[in-house]
Amino acid sequence: MVRRAGKEASRLPKKKIGFYWASACGGCEVAVLDIDENILKVAELADIFMWPVAMDYKFSDLEAMKDGEFDAVFFNGAIRNDEEEHLANLFRKKSKVLVAFGACSCFGGIPSLANLYSIGDLLNRAYLEAPSNDNPDKILPQPKFSVEEGEITIPTMYNRVKTLNQVVDVDYYIPGCPPTPEQITDAVLTLLTKEPPEKGHFFAGEKTLCDTCEREKSDKSITEFKRLHLTPPEEIDNTKCLLEQGIICLGPITRSGCDNRCINANMPCRGCFGPAPYVSDMGAKFISALGSIEAADDEETAKKMAEQFYDPAGTLYRFTLSLSLLRGNIKTEERTE
Repeated sequence: MVRRAGKEASRLPKKKIGFYWASACGGCEVAVLDIDENILKVAELADIFMWPVAMDYKFSDLEAMKDGEFDAVFFNGAIRNDEEEHLANLFRKKSKVLVAFGACSCFGGIPSLANLYSIGDLLNRAYLEAPSNDNPDKILPQPKFSVEEGEITIPTMYNRVKTLNQVVDVDYYIPGCPPTPEQITDAVLTLLTKEPPEKGHFFAGEKTLCDTCEREKSDKSITEFKRLHLTPPEEIDNTKCLLEQGIICLGPITRSGCDNRCINANMPCRGCFGPAPYVSDMGAKFISALGSIEAADDEETAKKMAEQFYDPAGTLYRFTLSLSLLRGNIKTEERTE
């Protein structure tokens, strides 16, 4: 538990906050530590009662808390299985404010790309087909398994990865993969010390990334797509718009607020801040935007450009497939037995 810092803080009523991760990589948890000395400001205002990456606790500890006992919970990760859905509902019940923290919680994130495949496909790839496997008996994980000591159970996977707000009511959103330290600091301190913003507020920008990008833009059309890692560095002008140079950049459709970190490192935007406020589906909107700068005036050029657009689903919905109109291609029941 984070303790009080200083005499002044001891006279203030302490808030109770929590962090939890579901289907995620752990990057959002590490990002909390990246707020550096601002963690001391948080410590003055709140005790952290749940934080799996840093503290040991049991589900029974959470279940024993009063309803609404948390002032705020920051929940990162998508919902992949029944245990995560149970915890999402439990945290919703125990918290006054529930925040979707990071791209996976807000939009489905990288885990939601699994929606393009069935559970059988995923398990076969992970446990049977991957070149690094050594599984001659072709053993796959089972929801229940009996051993001498008793029955072992593991969470049951769902056929579809969901966003947090597709499972429970969410108050606020902090997008990003991971969110920036500035975002996290602003969100935590705002929710602990100020009048809370309107429900549904995103702790991010209200414009597109393109609106905040300082690279030179023109009306130039493109006739080919380039893959950055296969393109000689001398062919890329680091002062000009990447998209106008044939590098797929999702800046025109992505919410701003990341301080252009990838762009400033000469890397194209991949959309981790999710759709800009006026965008309902990132893939559909980007294809529309792309049509305005493509110079595919004949069938041969159009075919060549289509072939150069590698992995469109993984590119356009890398972080947002659960939120998209597409949602994936799985037409089976919601749960798997």
